[in-house]
Amino acid sequence: MSAWSDATRARGERIAFVLTMGALHAGHVALLSAAHKHADRVVLSIFVNPTQFGPSEDLARYPPDLDGDLAKAQGAGSDLAFVPEVKDMYAAGYQTFIDVRGVSQGLCGGHRAGHFTGVATVVCKMFNIVRPHVAIFGEKDFQQLTVIRRMVADLNLSVEIIGHPIVREPDGLALSTRNAFLSVQERAHALAVSEGLSAARELFAAGERRADALVDAALTTMKDRLSRIDYVEVRDADTLEHVEYLSGPAVILAAAYAGATRLIDNMRLG
Repeated sequence: MSAWSDATRARGERIAFVLTMGALHAGHVALLSAAHKHADRVVLSIFVNPTQFGPSEDLARYPPDLDGDLAKAQGAGSDLAFVPEVKDMYAAGYQTFIDVRGVSQGLCGGHRAGHFTGVATVVCKMFNIVRPHVAIFGEKDFQQLTVIRRMVADLNLSVEIIGHPIVREPDGLALSTRNAFLSVQERAHALAVSEGLSAARELFAAGERRADALVDAALTTMKDRLSRIDYVEVRDADTLEHVEYLSGPAVILAAAYAGATRLIDNMRLG
């Protein structure tokens, strides 16, 4: 992988990188299509990273479909797929991890201990191996995107990070690999997440600037249709700091369960 990247860079060509855990859907394809606008060559990685899953999380539920994923990636014009195994990424005796602090606190970081340490570590390792000029990440994982941007800035990594808007189903459900785990009834209930965030955004558009009022509007729509709500919060869109009264760009973020499936979503406010 690194030899290919070195040769590509030596020819003066730019490399764009899209990291995935496989099970590609239209959201991933949109990232790959966007990557072509920023570079001459596009690399896709497929790696289910064990260090970002807790012991009771759904690592085992990610079914491999390498042939299907490669066909979708090729259809989107990818030049190369990097598909390492766990032993390639974490050799025996591996002891080094990256801990991005402030922006990883709370939200998903408060409910998934160690998750963002695993994310930051594997993304940094991928950057060092693939050596891209630019990397494209979906904004659905908004906290993850913020963590990666902070890590790149703090460690002086020479890669540009670009966020891509959330890709949604026609009814508003954010595309996710985990949507495949939902039953018909659970999928109907899962719509409460995007509908709740939309209710908050409509209230914001009507002039409401109190964060607690916006959260209440979202919860009113969500609370009776979901099996569990981890959080609904308004944060600063750049720093992820808590916001009580909106005076600049903000984002409302949610994580909730439809049945046993955990879903995340967010919407910009301003």
